[in-house]
Amino acid sequence: MPTALPSAKTLFRWFALLLCAGTVGQVLHALAVPAGLFLGPMLVAIAFGVGGAQLRLHRQVFRFGQGCVGLMVAHSVTWAVLVAMAQSWHLMLVATFITVALSALVGLGTVRFGGIPGSTAAWGTAPGAASAMVSMAEENGADARVVATMQYVRVVCVVMIGSLVSHLLGATPGSAAAGTTTVAQAPHLANLLLSLAVVLVGITVGSRLPAGALLTPLLLGGALQLAGLLTITLPQPLLACAYGAIGCYIGLRFDRQTVAYVWKRLPTMITGAVVLIVLCAACAYGLALAMGSDFLSMYLATSPGGLDAMAIIAVETHADVGLVLAMQTLRLFGVILTGAFCARQIIRLTQVRSG
Repeated sequence: MPTALPSAKTLFRWFALLLCAGTVGQVLHALAVPAGLFLGPMLVAIAFGVGGAQLRLHRQVFRFGQGCVGLMVAHSVTWAVLVAMAQSWHLMLVATFITVALSALVGLGTVRFGGIPGSTAAWGTAPGAASAMVSMAEENGADARVVATMQYVRVVCVVMIGSLVSHLLGATPGSAAAGTTTVAQAPHLANLLLSLAVVLVGITVGSRLPAGALLTPLLLGGALQLAGLLTITLPQPLLACAYGAIGCYIGLRFDRQTVAYVWKRLPTMITGAVVLIVLCAACAYGLALAMGSDFLSMYLATSPGGLDAMAIIAVETHADVGLVLAMQTLRLFGVILTGAFCARQIIRLTQVRSG
């Protein structure tokens, strides 16, 4: 049977969402809010979702946005960045271990003081890609609704606090505009079409990989650029749409039913997210001194947020994108490989205490 056309009311809601998201995003960008083109649509979408708009952005649109961000980050991958990463690999491993350990401690705390089941808390506090953690939680019998809420509450906290920290440290999109303009300077149509082809191939090939829609275009685009076969070209309006797609997809996950289900535990989730962010920030300060890096880059590199969100903030604030990308990707794989083990340990420890 043919698919029913959306009603006039639904079309109006989509028009209102796109108009408000685009307007707020541009306003925040004009007010020098780091990642304003991402943060604005996300906050607007949260308001629409909680307000009962009942809108869902197609997952392929979200994946295309991730692919564009991945290719944008690939523009910063150079031989000099790879050499710098190779020289500090041991400290990156230490930072990854510390972040995963801190998330496990916060997970235990949410079980102990927040009344959240151990399996749910384990996946909800895991500092990996939110969509990957929700999928893995479902496979391991955890409550996906609570896990999704914990993950996206933390993403919102990370993005808002990350934008605030970037602003306080003097990083503004006014100076970052040059960074994104560099990606868009080459107007050659062939480069643009090839860049889009890399995004489409990347999100198709990476469809079954955790965060594959972001990582595959990143790796493919980076390899082609290092080989001299691609000049990455992404116009600024396309990047703005990519930011908005990711922000709206995340924001619309906060519907009224989900919020009502977890309302009593929401303070625990927010507290746990903020505690984890503060602990990671303290770790970032020590690592920045040890590695000789600036604090903002290390903060974004260790921040327990989504890889795509941290990549957007890093590019817009002229942070060390290579460092942020390397550590966030390393941690993502670390969480994927150890997530089930950590979850089992948290469940075991909480059962022993309750027994």
